[in-house]
Amino acid sequence: MASEGGTRLSDESKNRRRIAQNVYKSKTNYMTFKELNLREEILSAIDELGFEFPMPVQEKVIPFMLENDADLVALAQTGTGKTAAFGLPILNMIDPYQKQVQALVLSPTRELCIQIANDLKNFSKFLKTRVVPVYGGEDIRTQLKQLDNTPQIIVATPGRLIDLIDRGKVRLENIRYLVLDEADEMLNMGFKEDIETILATTPASRRTTLFSATMPAEIARIAKKYMKEYTEITVGNRNSGSDNVSHIFYVSQAKQRYLVLKRIVDLNPDIYGIVFCRTRQETKEVADHLMRDGYNADALHGDLSQAQRDTVMQKFRIRNLQLLVATDVAARGLDVSDLTHVINYNLPDDVEVYTHRSGRTGRANKKGVSVSIIHSKEKFKIRDIERMLGKKFEQQQIPNGLEVCKKQLFHLIDKMQNVEVNEEQIAPYMTQIMKQLEYLDKTELLKRFVSLEFNRFLDYYKDSEDLNYHEKERGPRKERDERDGRSGGREDSGDKRFRRGQKVRLKVNLGNREGINPKRLLGIINDIVGDKTISVGDIEVTNKFTFFDVFADQLDKVVDSFAQQKEITLAAARESSGYQEKQESPYKSRERSSSRKKPAYNERENNRRPSSSGRSSERTNGDKPWRNRR
Repeated sequence: MASEGGTRLSDESKNRRRIAQNVYKSKTNYMTFKELNLREEILSAIDELGFEFPMPVQEKVIPFMLENDADLVALAQTGTGKTAAFGLPILNMIDPYQKQVQALVLSPTRELCIQIANDLKNFSKFLKTRVVPVYGGEDIRTQLKQLDNTPQIIVATPGRLIDLIDRGKVRLENIRYLVLDEADEMLNMGFKEDIETILATTPASRRTTLFSATMPAEIARIAKKYMKEYTEITVGNRNSGSDNVSHIFYVSQAKQRYLVLKRIVDLNPDIYGIVFCRTRQETKEVADHLMRDGYNADALHGDLSQAQRDTVMQKFRIRNLQLLVATDVAARGLDVSDLTHVINYNLPDDVEVYTHRSGRTGRANKKGVSVSIIHSKEKFKIRDIERMLGKKFEQQQIPNGLEVCKKQLFHLIDKMQNVEVNEEQIAPYMTQIMKQLEYLDKTELLKRFVSLEFNRFLDYYKDSEDLNYHEKERGPRKERDERDGRSGGREDSGDKRFRRGQKVRLKVNLGNREGINPKRLLGIINDIVGDKTISVGDIEVTNKFTFFDVFADQLDKVVDSFAQQKEITLAAARESSGYQEKQESPYKSRERSSSRKKPAYNERENNRRPSSSGRSSERTNGDKPWRNRR
């Protein structure tokens, strides 16, 4: 139930709300907002916004918060109306004439923070309640001015809030209501210590409401430690995805992943979705490929400035973009309605992250599809997710060129059939058009019309290959060895430059000054390479560099992965035959920017594993939990 730009509702928001209301109006004996004992001022605002019937999470949470003093843990998917669920009862209970901060809402991202604040402003239109959002990525001086006239409600990202607390500009000793929205995502983003610091600063008498899509162990621990005896309310099944989302996957070779993505997009001409990638670099590359191939796509990642990020998101919201390619970190907090597809270019390592991804489609009772492109060795991840969600995934065959062309052709025909003809506007041109085309009969005219729009697909897919992964038949071991060119006691065919078991000594430009230790180095390598089977040995950490060994048959994979990093330089520690052969392509990425002085590892996206402090290395919106504390 989001709004954009303060009290003015965007067309997108209005449309989403109309859809939701139509769904619930169709139900009989359904509770109305007027039955929830809310203030008349709040009911007037709700009515002006076009709401009559509360959504399921609102129907459960609002009465509980109004009638009970207990803490609450609410498990509900993103996009289910959570802001109104906690916002309406808080607005109902606080004193708008008391000049002190009475309620605090914590959210993981700038976008969500602004969205929540705007919704609360809309709900309190006829009250004298002041709501102020504070978040990273904006001049803190502007927010300080807004805080001078003490608000009753602050909506904040954790990092910026602690900055303000440290400056003595925000006092929390009078907080009566505390909301942790999307608590699981805040933990995933590395805000654990910030959250615990904030919780410890607020009075023990506060009422705490925690909203989360899933209930991982860390959320349960925080609830147990910082909340009084609490009630748990679950909307839908615990740790499950939406029933409106279908889950399918395609199996292909890793090197053909992008071609599979194109097939998926071409098979769905009206697609409007998010493509999730692991790293910033992969996000950039996929988006660049899509744009070069003529798709309306763009990238969203941590290297973008806030202005660039806002521009991309605005284009996506108004559908100037069909596809948004993003990392998990960059995409958190996005509220975009009517997404048809979520595409997992790579599966996340964390099953709960998959729940968040897939939950971005299938909202407001609409159908959505979550698509995953996997390698045959990743089928175990699919099974893990199935167990987590309690849902069955469907494996589909990657469509061939003929299937794609057929789908595109009939999509074109459907568009032609449904096009609105403006007789008045085209009338002056019809005589000339008819004269110019009079030599063509109906059949010939249709052929030319179809070919005009359709030839590019026919040309592209004319000789298209089968992208489906096919398991090779396995004969006896001896035959396989001969077929693969292997024999016992001879060189391993994985890399004939090296003997079996030979190791190569490498070094990276990270050392003691960046806080590197053997455990952290292994985490970095796992993150960059994306393969926990890489064997690393004999680690030596100096002030500026870290030296380590890898097996020669794993060298290429390590080198190629590090080559995509901006700040981390990989090189040979001593001469070897393998390194000499690869000298023409140094083990480093692009030139480093002289303007960036932060440690290399903190500059790199880490959406798979927290740093040694338990905090994520990438942060959008200027919230940097790794900063030095005063």
